[in-house]
Amino acid sequence: MRRRRMNQLYIGNLSPAATAQDLRQLFGERQLPLPGQVLLKSGYAFVDYPDQNWAIRAIETLSGKVELHGKVMEVDYSVPKKLRSRKIQIRNIPPHLQWEVLDGLLAQYGTVENVEQVNTDTETAVVNVTYATKEEAKVAIEKLSDQQLENCSFKISYIPDEEVSSPPPPQRSRRGGHSSRERGSSPGGSSQPKQLEFPLRMLVPTQFVGAIIGKEGLTIKNLTKQTQSKVDIHRKENAGAAEKPITIHATPEGCSEACRMILDIMQKEADETKSAEEIPLKILAHNSLVGRLIGKEGRNLKKIEQDTGTKITISPLQDLTIYNPERTITVKGSTEACSNAEVEIMKKLREAYESDVVAVNQQANLIPGLNLSALGIFSTGLSMLPSTPGARGASAATPYHPFAQSGRRRTGSSAYLSSLYGAPPAGAFPHQHPVLEQEVVNLFIPTQAVGAIIGKKGQHIKQLARFAGASIKIAPAEGPDASERMVIITGPPEAQFKAQGRIFGKLKEENFFNPKEEVKLEAHIKVPSFAAGRVIGKGGKTVNELQNLTSAEVIVPRDQTPDENEEVVVKIIGHFFASQTAQRKIREIVQQVKQQEHKHAQGAAASQHSK
Repeated sequence: MRRRRMNQLYIGNLSPAATAQDLRQLFGERQLPLPGQVLLKSGYAFVDYPDQNWAIRAIETLSGKVELHGKVMEVDYSVPKKLRSRKIQIRNIPPHLQWEVLDGLLAQYGTVENVEQVNTDTETAVVNVTYATKEEAKVAIEKLSDQQLENCSFKISYIPDEEVSSPPPPQRSRRGGHSSRERGSSPGGSSQPKQLEFPLRMLVPTQFVGAIIGKEGLTIKNLTKQTQSKVDIHRKENAGAAEKPITIHATPEGCSEACRMILDIMQKEADETKSAEEIPLKILAHNSLVGRLIGKEGRNLKKIEQDTGTKITISPLQDLTIYNPERTITVKGSTEACSNAEVEIMKKLREAYESDVVAVNQQANLIPGLNLSALGIFSTGLSMLPSTPGARGASAATPYHPFAQSGRRRTGSSAYLSSLYGAPPAGAFPHQHPVLEQEVVNLFIPTQAVGAIIGKKGQHIKQLARFAGASIKIAPAEGPDASERMVIITGPPEAQFKAQGRIFGKLKEENFFNPKEEVKLEAHIKVPSFAAGRVIGKGGKTVNELQNLTSAEVIVPRDQTPDENEEVVVKIIGHFFASQTAQRKIREIVQQVKQQEHKHAQGAAASQHSK
């Protein structure tokens, strides 16, 4: 019932002379056939569509643009007043708009809990936005309606917020009851699967799709049977495009075998039609994984090229847009060589993916109340992937991401990964009281990157501070030749996570680091001098364990003079998740030391009093 209500449309400003047949004919003439009944009232009507994509198409095509019996129709979602709450839909977004700009715009009107892109056939983008409160959503609708951005005028509607009328799940569901399993387990739960699925995403020339499917689907059926895989060919994605994506869900061996068979099919078809001499293998990978595939100074890629006899190139960062958070890895060589390269490439990508899942798991446990679904860290898409129709026209109402098999609820690994690469399911992380203790982190960035972080007239740093809920200041340069500048970030743990994540992402996007290397920054945090020894540990044991656990370099200079607050600096160097995990672990150690000191002081006072 929820899905049906989600896509029910209201048709207003109808002439009294309008009939249900008139509406069916009008919709049909515009390739918008009505699958269900038309509920006609005096001056308005209701119709249902099977999925959100059709509903959006009807609104975009008809509302304010088409006359029936001399009156211009209004078409919008039918949302009962009791369900007009925190959720809105924004349409007609420029397709090349950076997430960062959109996030900053949305954050002006309140706390954004979730943003989910909806795939459509239109040239512009559509997103569903959930604000923290009903009032914030109302203000956003009032302020953003018809707002112009890059010659596009936003169109905004309420969409039903089913949580308003649904009773909260029982408390026990957080410990693994039915509700928890349906809505996605928290990373700390016991339902974590032993092996995480990591599908293979390929791009194939559209001209070969028919050969891959085969007559009456026999070729693809044979392929899936032999490789024990599930293969989604996204034929409806990017209508008219020269290439189509294919998603293969299987074991690593199954993915590789399916890839080999698809390459053989395409090469055979090319030979028979003389349409191409050599078919390259094209693998799609999320931008956040590609740096680790490339390796330091490109070493990983060079080794794969040498070992397999292939030539490998990766699409530039500039190609990433609101529609496209994936990079294209192109492998050229013989079919055998490309297949061997696929095994090695996917091995590296899978390792990076599993590392991120572990890091997310740790972050969710280390920061009470951290809502990873609301972070939207990197504007290139870490916060979400576009939702896309599945194979053979599967519903676009469900957010598509390559890590969930179509037709299944996202639980276990897919729930974890969604928080990194897709829009996470509601309730993936149980609500807890946020820790409001203010923390200060000094993050060091290249001097030449300061302008990008500040933005024109300070707009970017203001948006970033508002989005993260933190104070962000850039300290003056220490000298005219200083290669780094210090960014002072003040805020609670979740604000630190958001602000630092955005800064790491911005530096990557703006190419302040070599495309073939991962962004690593130095962060300084202060700890009480009496706790520094515990951070180091006996013989450096604790600091070594920290480095092994987090992959970050942790340095506690031994000859420091404590400052006026009796604190010393701990230096942390690493990529974003490594740095975050190290920061949280160090603060955890400090908190334990403080608690022990407090108990010791209480015990001493009690002992003194008894005398």
